[in-house]
This record gives sequence, C-alpha cells and structure tokens, in this order.
Amino acid sequence: MLKANVILAAILSCASLASAHYTYPTLLVNGQATGDWVNVRRTNNFNSNGPVTDVSSADFRCYTSQTNARSSTANVSAGSRIGFQSNQAVYHPSVTNVYMARAPGDVSSWDGSGEVWFKVHEVSANTNGGTQMTFPSQNSNKVEFAVPRNLPSGQYLVRVENIALHGASSFGGAQFYISCAQINVTGGGSGNPGPLVAIPGVYTGREPSIMLNIYYPVPRTYNNPGPAVWTG
Repeated sequence: MLKANVILAAILSCASLASAHYTYPTLLVNGQATGDWVNVRRTNNFNSNGPVTDVSSADFRCYTSQTNARSSTANVSAGSRIGFQSNQAVYHPSVTNVYMARAPGDVSSWDGSGEVWFKVHEVSANTNGGTQMTFPSQNSNKVEFAVPRNLPSGQYLVRVENIALHGASSFGGAQFYISCAQINVTGGGSGNPGPLVAIPGVYTGREPSIMLNIYYPVPRTYNNPGPAVWTG
C-alpha cells in the first residue's frame, strides 16, 4: 500500500509539473491564430511542455533537435501585428524576448545558425524600486508586437523566448520556453536590423537578468537579457 501511494504521488507530481509548463505552438497574425504547429516548428516538448535550461545547447535556438521540424510559411506584411499564443496561460513569473533572423533563401530549409538574430520585442519585469517584483508575462497566453515597417522584405524565422525565473537563483535554474515560426515579410523597407547575435551564443547563463533571486532581496532594477530591441 505504501509503495502504491509513493508511485501515485510521483505520477501526480509529474502531472502537476507538466501542467505548470507550456509551449508556444501558434502564430498570431493580426490577432488571428493560424493553428497549432502550422506556421510554428513543432518543438521537442510538444507533449511534455518541458523547458530548455542550457543556453549553450543547440536546442536553445528553436528546440527542434528531436523533431527536426519545419512548418508552413505565413505571409505577413510589414507593419502588421504578429505574435505567439501559448497552449495554456504562462504559469511562471517570467519575462519574454522575441528575436527575428532573415533567411538567405527559403526559410523552410534554414536552421538560423550564425550571427543573424536581432531582437524585435521584449516584455520585462517591474521592480517598483526594489519593493515588489511583478511580471506582465505571467498569466498571459500570448505575446504580440508590430513587425517594423522598415524591415526588409524576405523570409524570416521568428523566435519567442519566455524566461521563467522562479528557480533562477542558481546557474542553470532559469527555464526557457522557446518556439520558432516561419514568415514571409512583404511590403518591407530598407532598414538595417541589429545588433546581430548568434543563438546559442547570445547568453552565458550568468547574466544578472538570467541568474538572480527574484524573491529576496527584490532587485531594484531589471533589464531583459540580450541586445537592444530593433524598432526600425
């Protein structure tokens, strides 16, 4: 009986853990969902919802080492709103970054390697001068932003990165929830996106915005990791 109770507790613990995690399977275009894993490459965690914790791993880019997934490419006009929708509300205290990278040709056959990524959007944390830390990303089920009007036309990977910080007080404790979508930007401009970074490579995992205790003492300030947002 005792053994059965232990096994049941372990099963319930795993189920609870999975329910606390999430994925970003859906691309949003002007507020409309395009369907799960239609324009988003299916990630390794499509069943488990588990995060990436190693910022140096190949999975830190698009999390597709096991699925080797590609997706359909959505047509998106420069200046329109796009984003990602999660499969459930974001459970953890977290911040969010969105990166883009222009493919040299057909994005369907491109892996996004090299110093090609630039940040286009971020959702940070509020610290209230060190008295209380709040997270606008928490309890939300989507992140949206405007495609810069001056972004050159072409095919791009769009990568969402939600960083859960509840266990970030030790190295490797931050959890990254990642997805990559494929889009074709039309009606773009002549902007020069940057600064450009490589993913993996953009973080060491020891940045003060990735390795920190969000509970005590409450940080006086918080800045999302990575380069500045390119707005065009």
